[in-house]
Amino acid sequence: MTHQPLRLAIVGGNRGSRFKQTLSALAEHIQLTAICDINEEMLHQWKQDYPGIELYRDYGQLLQNSTIDAVLLASPMLLHARQSIDALRAGKHVLSEVIAAHTVEDAWELVETVEKTGMVYMMAENYCFERSSLTVKHMAEQRLFGEITYAEGGYIHDLRHSVHHKDGSPTWRGDLHHTYNGMNYPTHSIGPIAKWLGLNEEGGDRMERMSTFVSNSRSLRHYFADMFGTGHPAAQEGYWKQGDSAVTTITTRRGVLIVLRVDWTSARPHNMRHYALQGTEGAYLSGRFDGEDDLLWIKGRSPFKEAIPGQPSDGEVEEMWEPLSRYQPRYDHPVWKQWGQQAYASGHGGGDFLVLEEFAAAVRGKRKPLIDVYDAAAWSSIFPLSMESAARNGQPVVFPDFRRALR
Repeated sequence: MTHQPLRLAIVGGNRGSRFKQTLSALAEHIQLTAICDINEEMLHQWKQDYPGIELYRDYGQLLQNSTIDAVLLASPMLLHARQSIDALRAGKHVLSEVIAAHTVEDAWELVETVEKTGMVYMMAENYCFERSSLTVKHMAEQRLFGEITYAEGGYIHDLRHSVHHKDGSPTWRGDLHHTYNGMNYPTHSIGPIAKWLGLNEEGGDRMERMSTFVSNSRSLRHYFADMFGTGHPAAQEGYWKQGDSAVTTITTRRGVLIVLRVDWTSARPHNMRHYALQGTEGAYLSGRFDGEDDLLWIKGRSPFKEAIPGQPSDGEVEEMWEPLSRYQPRYDHPVWKQWGQQAYASGHGGGDFLVLEEFAAAVRGKRKPLIDVYDAAAWSSIFPLSMESAARNGQPVVFPDFRRALR
């Protein structure tokens, strides 16, 4: 049976441009129909690559176009919830970049709108679709780690250059750091972990309460003084509300402890992925930098360290880590086995390709996507809840149960 391609509009041409290669690879399933951006030059660049697309500077006008089936929201983060709700009510399926909503009220309205309209909504958390994340998920589903008791996730990524324009004025990331103080970009950290633990799944575990602590704000002040001079407003004490590092501790209903860290303004080498998983039968550690192996230990499978001849031994047997790659492709997730070769050439380790493919497949199959609105609401709510906790010196706050309407 043949299917018409999903007619897709991209909102936000800058981040959206990272999907061009993926769109070409998925041309049988997705047809780029329109681009919306407030920047005329950006629209012109897209028109050169895709002469047949329609261009919009007004999002409301785009939503009135009945030939558009779905929107990919690659716009600034704080716009996502309202743009998603408006699109769903206009009869458009939605694939939204992270985070889905920055207030609990918006998260509830998003959930309720998806339930009322019946449209497909997916959050584009591409870290869930990287090969190693999918492998660990597949192994966790087969209980190779035993009962999982602890997980750790971090987004530690020097993005100081992304908080300002060339003239020193703030981008949306800069405004975010200037305005809020908490776990301000949580879903890259929690997303893969949530899938490893089966959070929000029917009959599964869910996040129950959390506390957030934030360090002093130092890095961006020094950076702006170096880049634009000590007289620049952003080089002044008190300009940046967000601390350099934010750490959130979460406990689940079943007693799993989760620790998240976000820091995308401190000066340091690249370390965009940081994960750990501990179970009763195994453990996982992600590589600390590009090129370092992810590590795995599985009880009864991983090797022991051999005694060195001539050296004294206390008789204890020492466990050894081994590269996760030794367990691939045997434990590669079925999604990666099907699409990995095509996905790997796209951004974020194949994540960008698999996000778009999954979204199109969910719309085509009239089913919920692998990251649905309940995932999106729960993971994104870490943002506002962390602000509340940090303002109260780390006092615990309780997660809403966004699936309660289904119970």
